[in-house]
Amino acid sequence: MTTDLAYFESRDGLQLFYRDYAGADPAAMSVLCLPGLSRNSRDFVSTAQRISQGANQGAKQGNSPGRRVLTPDLRGRGFSAWDPDWHNYHPGTYVEDCWRLLELTQIPRVIVIGTSLGGLMAMIMAAMRPDAIAAVVLNDVGPELAPEGIERIKQYVGKLPSVTSWEEAAQQAKLVYGEALPDVVDWLQYSRLSYRENEVGRPVLDMDPDIGTAARHLEATAPKLWPVFGKLAGRPVMVLRGENSDILSQQTLDKMIEMLPQLQTVIVPNCGHPPTLDEPASVNAIDKFLGAKKRLRNPEP
Repeated sequence: MTTDLAYFESRDGLQLFYRDYAGADPAAMSVLCLPGLSRNSRDFVSTAQRISQGANQGAKQGNSPGRRVLTPDLRGRGFSAWDPDWHNYHPGTYVEDCWRLLELTQIPRVIVIGTSLGGLMAMIMAAMRPDAIAAVVLNDVGPELAPEGIERIKQYVGKLPSVTSWEEAAQQAKLVYGEALPDVVDWLQYSRLSYRENEVGRPVLDMDPDIGTAARHLEATAPKLWPVFGKLAGRPVMVLRGENSDILSQQTLDKMIEMLPQLQTVIVPNCGHPPTLDEPASVNAIDKFLGAKKRLRNPEP
C-alpha cells in the first residue's frame, strides 16, 4: 500500500493538500474521507490505511477489495492554503473543492465518509450529483444540529490561546475533547493530529482562526438540511452516533431513521462528538459497511 502526499489547485487558485492511498484493487469504488470543522486529513490516517489495504471483515473472507482513499485538508486546514477571504470558509466552497479534486483524480463515483462538517458536505454532494455518490457514512452528524453542541463549538473554534510546548498542546487538546473522548490515553499523540510545529518549532493549531469567524456567522443563518438529507434515499447510508453526542441528538437520529428506512445506525459507546473512528464499534461498523458494498465497483473502461 502506497500513500501519495499531493496538492491540487482550487478553481479560485488556492493550493490544497490531500493524501491519496492506493487501493489493492483499482476496480473497487474509491472512498473520500471528509474531516470536521477544525480538523484535517490526519484524523483519517488509520481508517484510510485499513480501507486501502482491504483489511475489513469482507477482506478476511477474500470478498472485499482494498479501496483507493482520498483524504483532503479542506482550505484553511492542515497543509492547505489559508483563504484570504473568510467568507469562503463555507460548505458550498468546500464541496466545490471536493468536486475539483475528484475531477482531477478522475474518480467519477465515490463512497463518502464524513465526520461532522464532512457529513454535511456528503449530504450536499449527494443532493447535487446523485450519480456521483454511491454510499455515505455520516459520523455523528445529521440534518439538524443540537444547539448545545453548536454553542460549545462556538466557544473554542478560532478562540483558543496559543501554546508554548507540546505538553501544553496536549493539555489544551484534553481540555477541548476530554469529555467527549474519555477513552483517549495519549493526549500528546492526539494533539499531533490538530497541531503542528511552526517555523520556530512551537506547536500551533493547524487551522486558520477565521474558520471560527465564518462558522459563527453561518450558524446564525444556516437552514436545517432535512430536504437535502432526504436526497440520500436509494443508496446505502450509515450513521455513527456517539452515545453522549451533543451535536446529533437521539431525537434527530430517530427522525432520520423514519425518513430513510434503509438507514443503518450504530451507537458508539462512551463517546461524545465526534467518534474518532478508531473505536472498536466504529472500526467494526465501517468495515462491515464497506465489506457489504463489495458490489460497488468502478465502471468498466
